[in-house]
Amino acid sequence: MNRVHAFSDDALGEHDAVGLVEALHAGEVSVPQVVEAAISRVERVDPDLNAIAYRAFERARLEAKDPRAGFFSGVPTLIKDNVAVEGMPTQEGTDSYVGRPQPRDGDFARMYRATGLVLLGKTQLSEYGFSGAAEHPRLGSVRSPWSTDHVAGASSAGSAALVAAGAVPIAHANDGGGSIRIPAAVNGLVGLKPTRNRTAQDKMMRDMPIRIVSDGVVTRSVRDTAAFFRESEKVYRALEMPPIGDIRRPGRRRLRVALNTAGMGVAASPEVAALTEQVAASLEALGHRVEPVEALMVPDSFREDFLLYWSMLAMFLVRTGRRRHGRSWAPQNLDNLTLGLDRHCRRNLHRLPGTIRRLKATQQLSAAFHQHHDVVLTPTLATRTPEVGHLDPTRDYDTIMDRLMAWVAFTPLQNVTGDPAISLPLATTAEGLPQGMMFGAGAGREATLLELAYELEEAFPWARIQG
Repeated sequence: MNRVHAFSDDALGEHDAVGLVEALHAGEVSVPQVVEAAISRVERVDPDLNAIAYRAFERARLEAKDPRAGFFSGVPTLIKDNVAVEGMPTQEGTDSYVGRPQPRDGDFARMYRATGLVLLGKTQLSEYGFSGAAEHPRLGSVRSPWSTDHVAGASSAGSAALVAAGAVPIAHANDGGGSIRIPAAVNGLVGLKPTRNRTAQDKMMRDMPIRIVSDGVVTRSVRDTAAFFRESEKVYRALEMPPIGDIRRPGRRRLRVALNTAGMGVAASPEVAALTEQVAASLEALGHRVEPVEALMVPDSFREDFLLYWSMLAMFLVRTGRRRHGRSWAPQNLDNLTLGLDRHCRRNLHRLPGTIRRLKATQQLSAAFHQHHDVVLTPTLATRTPEVGHLDPTRDYDTIMDRLMAWVAFTPLQNVTGDPAISLPLATTAEGLPQGMMFGAGAGREATLLELAYELEEAFPWARIQG
């Protein structure tokens, strides 16, 4: 495997984001130094990873001279190229239109930047975020730094690849079917999808009939993820749910854990199932009570219902492209996955009302399930990470979809229920690649997941790419 990373003895060193904040406060390094080091690292690894969608290096250098206030003041980061940032184009991973510089920050970028993070630019994603792998027909694939023969996973692939490679300690990711958790699982990172509406979101995300997309970050440490949500709550507070608060250590309460390796109609591979059962045994050794469950809380129709809802989003983007993008709209440049999803929805429009009704009902089913189980443990993904080309969007739609649904079998559940879920890099495959394990909890219970994540990180430190 061709492993790539940028860790070196520069101003960034091997710090995570919280460690970098401490180094800045101690005067060991300066903001211009760490921003310059991050730019140098991005330039060093991106030819191998193909993770950058837009460079804003000069802007970052200027900001480094007078960074915004906030806990993360001066910490370099990247933001995914499907949110609006003032002065930067939004291209959404597609060649179907020409992105133009945005007149103002969207709601998420405004919240994100208010924590003090310094944006170096934007990261690459799959077209509109639909695929589990960012494989662009023209630009090529975003590759994992653990093995550049393998994909970096889902639409937050660019962010995850650069965090895992050490280019930046923290980066934005968002998740409409697993795209915080999938790239975290593939790249050996921590990825927490928060409860629905926990963080600020751009208008298009808010306008969905079911708000399946949540925004967050991918990081190399639990404390970075916890710190991000603590600081973001100071900027944007979801009043309808309890705050996450300041989580800094493992919890004391022993949890009731439901174990499932069957997914939504797709069983995990024997290797992944065995790795998940090993994690379950580790939980029991720590005193948690694990109970295998044959099925999760959703009806048999869930898989097809989610696919139809997902395809409805594609249909909306395709059918409103001309109105939103004007003369630059070029639908002939859409990839086969987007076009296939559009066709699937148009052929099944009569099923949409029932689909949306059933998907909305899963929120109540989940609430009932979590009265008896504090968390549910599943693998984040059903199989090991595919090689580059496996989900090539120029293949025929049926092939792409069959392969995608065989891999991404577990993550869509919490997008529909709105519950939080976290992927942790607790396992390694026989070929030496990270295999994330996912823990889901009831709505508003991110604190439970973070406390458990701290405990597992402390008891079973995960593999390091530079080790």
